[in-house]
Amino acid sequence: MREALREAALSGPDVPVGAVVVSDGRVIARAHNQRERAQDPLAHAELLALQRAATSLSTRRLSGCTLYVTLEPCPMCAGALILSGIDLCVFGAYDQAYGCCGSVYALPMDPAFPHHVPCVGGVLETECAALLQDFFARIRAE
Repeated sequence: MREALREAALSGPDVPVGAVVVSDGRVIARAHNQRERAQDPLAHAELLALQRAATSLSTRRLSGCTLYVTLEPCPMCAGALILSGIDLCVFGAYDQAYGCCGSVYALPMDPAFPHHVPCVGGVLETECAALLQDFFARIRAE
């Protein structure tokens, strides 16, 4: 999660969310939000990290991998967890507005889908939440 926090700090004008994908104990992909920078609504840290992991492993199936992300995934990213076949999602701060790994909904664990992704939240929650709170405080101040 500390690697994901370091990645989040690179988000620049974007909401500071960082993500890393780990396989066999090593980081194989990393990304941070780039929605504003790229003017791309799909440029979430999780999606970018999953794409880079698939490229790194030369497969769309990320079995054996874990995603670490500083903020609970939204519905779009939670769906990508299912479709990627990743083994586990670990996130820091809970998202009471859009979180779909337990807060608002638990999409990756929904029995309607053939692949379930266990999600563990609250890892380094204080640090992850502080990064977001500081960002939004600066935005409000401006």
